[in-house]
Amino acid sequence: MSSLLVFPGQGAQRPGMLKALPAEVLEQASDALGEDVRALDSVEALASTRAVQLCLLIVGVAHARLLQHTPDYVAGLSIGAYPAAVIAGALDFTDALRLVSLRGELMQNAYPQGYGMTALIGPALSTVETLLAEIHSPETPVYLANINADNQTVIAGSDEAMQRVASRVKGNGVAKRLAVSVPSHCALLEQPAQALARAFVPLKAPRITYLSSTRARPIHNPEQLRDDLAFNMCRVVDWRGTVQSAVERGVRLQIELPPGAVLTGLSRRVFEQGTVIACEGARLDTLQALLQEEERRHR
Repeated sequence: MSSLLVFPGQGAQRPGMLKALPAEVLEQASDALGEDVRALDSVEALASTRAVQLCLLIVGVAHARLLQHTPDYVAGLSIGAYPAAVIAGALDFTDALRLVSLRGELMQNAYPQGYGMTALIGPALSTVETLLAEIHSPETPVYLANINADNQTVIAGSDEAMQRVASRVKGNGVAKRLAVSVPSHCALLEQPAQALARAFVPLKAPRITYLSSTRARPIHNPEQLRDDLAFNMCRVVDWRGTVQSAVERGVRLQIELPPGAVLTGLSRRVFEQGTVIACEGARLDTLQALLQEEERRHR
């Protein structure tokens, strides 16, 4: 049996999420960015895509370090791929901070207003794809962005296009606008992704197996991992497939890093046996013991 750490994406953020983190991590992040990161998690600051993404990176890395035991796999949804790569040993934390800072700026500047993401709960994937094909146009762009579960997808695009999809879904499901101000995981972000790729640093081979949430399979090669991180903003996330891939590889313990527990809820639908738990609401010593037990079984 194996263990998996998962890191959430945008939408999981909340004000004050940096407050209780170890001073060492906050100082390291502040030094790397040349600013006090403690100012990034206020209500006002979190209106910025850059601030949200930096906070999720810092929180994920800080809490994963507190666990003190090495998992067998790591995976992250969207921005969550960056703390996953840091914990895997493929990407230096300082480099990750600078890249995520640039990533947030590029995404925010590409679509400062009028775009975003909406979760669709209820309709099957085939139904959503049919709707998108009918509504998408150059004037009303809208794309499939995430496959989260059998009956939960996320779309990205213009406000008008997403509103049209939401009105068509009404009565057969729920459409919930997400706290994401950019149209992630679709072709609209191809150019920002190209710009980020040009700024990327060389990566190391991961010491912990990194599961790509866009390919739903492991990546071991540093160049392929670099491509995965740089371009995940414009590729569809297959979180359902990623979790299924982990289960098929023997994962029976999944721990979700803060903030929130959205990925825990999604994974419980896939895990027929084993333990799926979020850090938030759980005791640190309990989480450490669970990881230690998985390590012991591997010896």
